[in-house]
Amino acid sequence: MNWQLNGQTPHVEQALASGVPQRVGWFRFYFADQRWEWSEEVQRIHGYEPGAVTPTTDLVLAHKHPDDRGQVAATIEQILNTRQAFSTRHRIIDTGGTVRHIVVVGDQLFDEHGDVIGTHGFYIDVSPLAERAQEEAVTARLAEISEHRAGIEQAKGMLMLVYDIDEHAAFNLLKWLSQEANVKLRVLAERIAEDFRGAGVALNLQTEFDHLLLTAHRRIHQRDGQQVTG
Repeated sequence: MNWQLNGQTPHVEQALASGVPQRVGWFRFYFADQRWEWSEEVQRIHGYEPGAVTPTTDLVLAHKHPDDRGQVAATIEQILNTRQAFSTRHRIIDTGGTVRHIVVVGDQLFDEHGDVIGTHGFYIDVSPLAERAQEEAVTARLAEISEHRAGIEQAKGMLMLVYDIDEHAAFNLLKWLSQEANVKLRVLAERIAEDFRGAGVALNLQTEFDHLLLTAHRRIHQRDGQQVTG
C-alpha cells in the first residue's frame, strides 16, 4: 500500500531502498478518536501476524522500552496539541522479547478539505544491521519534507506582506486557491513563490500580484500539459 506525505505517494520500500535488508512500514494516527492503523510490516516489527491485533495508544506505549516510554508518550501528547510533523528514535520490545531500535517519522495527515486530521508516516527498524545506511535514508527523507514546507511558508509570507493579513488568513487563502483550482497545496505555493521572485522589482502594483496569484494554477496545468478551463 502507498501512503501519502505532503502530497507525495512514494512506495516507502522503494524510496528508502539502500541495497541492504531493512524493515519499513507505514502507520496512520487519527486525532479525533485516537485511532491507529499499522501496515502489515509494522505489525510484524512488533511481533504480530498481520490482522492479529488492533493497535491502540495503550498498545503502542506498552511495546516501548521502559526507558523510552516517557519520551514517546510526550511525543504523542505533543503532536495531539501542535499537529505538526515529528520524528523520534527509540526502542521497542516485540512480542518475543527482542529489543528493536526504531525510527518513526510522521507528517500531517489532511482530509479532503485540507484540514489536519492526524499524522502518518513510517516506521523503520534500524536494529544494528545496516543501521548507518538506513539512517542516511531517513535524513534524506526529512530534508525532503523540510524542502516541501519551505515553499508553502514562502508563499504565506508573500501573501501576508502584499495583503496585510496574518499567517492563518494567508494559509486559508492558499488552501482555498488550491481547492478551487484542484492543485496540490505545495505545488501551488511553490508556483506562486516562483512567480513572485521571477517578477522581481517589476512587480510594483498589487494588481500584478493579484494576477499572478489567481493565474498560478494555469501555469501549473500548462506545464503539466493539461487543458486549462478556469
